[in-house]
Amino acid sequence: MDVIKPNQVDELVHNNVIMSTVDAAFNWCRSRSLWPLTFGLACCAIEMMSSAGGRFDLARFGSEVFRPSPRQCDLMIVAGTVTKKMQPIVARLYEQMAEPKYVLAMGSCAISGGPFCDSYHVVKGADTFLPVDVYVPGCPPRPEALFYGLLQLRQKVANPNKIARLKQHG
Repeated sequence: MDVIKPNQVDELVHNNVIMSTVDAAFNWCRSRSLWPLTFGLACCAIEMMSSAGGRFDLARFGSEVFRPSPRQCDLMIVAGTVTKKMQPIVARLYEQMAEPKYVLAMGSCAISGGPFCDSYHVVKGADTFLPVDVYVPGCPPRPEALFYGLLQLRQKVANPNKIARLKQHG
């Protein structure tokens, strides 16, 4: 049996022990398993669906489990044009999601109304009635852009205090 010398203890602990808080561990786990709601409004939803297919493989980011019920989801991807008729339905789905919950606005229409922003029946962006965490621009954005948005959301979920500090200083 090898005898461990006192100066080797620090090295062994440094290489084999991770120090963290329970909140940080939960946030890290939560950020690696975001479950989006099976929900789409317009053409951006086609790109969202193709991102889960074999060619783009959303599964490598841990978000391939599109759930059919808002009670099983923690991510709403608002993909497409939100009309004033759909706004209360989208808001109801968001309210039915369990906490913590996140919103990703995908596409020009979900961000600002897109080319239909002057129309009387289109909402001028999902952030007018939902707390949007990440915006993915484009018309429609490619699956790679959605992946980048999910990675940005992953950072935000894993490091909520860091993001809050950046907002205060920037």
